[in-house]
Amino acid sequence: MALVVLFWGGNFTATKVTLASIPPLAFTAIRFAIGSVLLWLLIGRLEPKRALPPGMFWSIALLGVVGNTLYQLCFIIGLSRTSATNTALILAAMPPVVTVTAGLLGMEAITNRQRAALVLATLGVLTVIASRGLSLAQGDWRGDVLILAAVGCWTGYTLGIRRMVDRMSPLRLTGWSMITGAPGLILVGLPSLMMVRWDTVTWQAWTGLAYSTLLSLVAAYILWSRAVQRLGASRAALYTCIVPLIATLVAMGVPGERPGVAHLIGGVLIVAGVLLGNAGVFRLAPPEG
Repeated sequence: MALVVLFWGGNFTATKVTLASIPPLAFTAIRFAIGSVLLWLLIGRLEPKRALPPGMFWSIALLGVVGNTLYQLCFIIGLSRTSATNTALILAAMPPVVTVTAGLLGMEAITNRQRAALVLATLGVLTVIASRGLSLAQGDWRGDVLILAAVGCWTGYTLGIRRMVDRMSPLRLTGWSMITGAPGLILVGLPSLMMVRWDTVTWQAWTGLAYSTLLSLVAAYILWSRAVQRLGASRAALYTCIVPLIATLVAMGVPGERPGVAHLIGGVLIVAGVLLGNAGVFRLAPPEG
């Protein structure tokens, strides 16, 4: 899990660096075309039985579209319009959002502590978004709104996947959902790919793309799945509270990424909310990109 946290924490900045040379949709198309194939090959070696249980394909396909196609589109376009720090902090509020949503849908009971956790996390997110003001002159806050939409997509994906974890391993679920979600990302990214001037892509961008694909996507997904099996979902997910801290520290090395007091206050509120609602909350944490 320490490696997962490092890989995910560094991914926000690695992606921002890459987006300076490769457009967001082209970046995501390349990343998932390569990553889904590599992950599928690795799953074949780790879990030779990759076939889906009867009658599960369309359910998995729907989850793949929500949890990969739509989530990744909101994430990458949102990240291209906001800071790596804002993105990491907003995504950190995911666990209490998932829990309270599950309670509202009658999927599990929620406690007053978990409701309080959502309130704290929500206040933290609003503080982070308001740190730049709502004027476009202060930056494109619409990127923050897209990251919030990504939170909604992953919430739907997580609640859907909970119904299937008893029939498939977390790793096989991840592989199938990525395979079914990748085609949409590739199709959406094709026009952008045709317009990329590859001779102008910097070595920093290629390095960021390799990092985001090989480490943050393929390696982290494998390691996360193994960690969930060995530690349990709740204990493994607790580590993800550290991701915003790592992301912020790494982002400080990028021009224009200077977290302020509002980010500190918002981050503390978000992490406090996540920790407060931890008991029995975490199931599947979002992939940090």
